[in-house]
Amino acid sequence: MGYLRQHPNGYKFRRQHPLRIYIVDFYCHKLKLVIEVDGSVHGENEVRVADAEPQRQLELDGLRVIRFTNEEVLKNKELVIEKINLLINQQVKSA
Repeated sequence: MGYLRQHPNGYKFRRQHPLRIYIVDFYCHKLKLVIEVDGSVHGENEVRVADAEPQRQLELDGLRVIRFTNEEVLKNKELVIEKINLLINQQVKSA
């Protein structure tokens, strides 16, 4: 996601970043924000169930996790960017 490489609102997002025993797609340490971009396989019930545990563990560590589908990123990029900016602004206000 090229937008995150531009350091939105001055925040650095690391790509394919290790957290605990997991590798997350994008992570901003200052915001404690994880962004996952899921392929179509993540829509399958088994994979959704498997995704739930890592997400729960990360949330227990105080991280916020948001998920987008590949399709959302490809077909509705502006909306995805808008949601990310909204989350960044919410995180900044609550800090």
